[in-house]
Amino acid sequence: MSDSQCIFCKIVSREIPSPLVYEDDEIVVFRDINPAAPVHLLIVPRLHIETLADCENQHGALLGKMVGLAPRLARQEGVGYAGRDGDGGFKTLINTGRGGGQEVYHLHIHVLGGPRPWKPR
Repeated sequence: MSDSQCIFCKIVSREIPSPLVYEDDEIVVFRDINPAAPVHLLIVPRLHIETLADCENQHGALLGKMVGLAPRLARQEGVGYAGRDGDGGFKTLINTGRGGGQEVYHLHIHVLGGPRPWKPR
């Protein structure tokens, strides 16, 4: 199911071109067009789900797959976690609703990393 007005649905369906970092039958990943960090990826399900609050039990496997993909993508982008004593690491973020900072109403996980001038102090 998709939403014809949703920009992420349009990227998923290739109506709007965007170079993909990863894709499979359930998920696409692309770079944020307004990055908040040197590495800023968006993990987006092909299925249109507006927010994390709209997820139900049947979405558990999809959510697990999305979260499990984050460390793999971070490693691929050179910001993987190398253990407590390493310099690597990344941040994952899901904004939910207007009060949670969500701008595009299609569930997505942000993966952010790289040199940290973007890191909150």
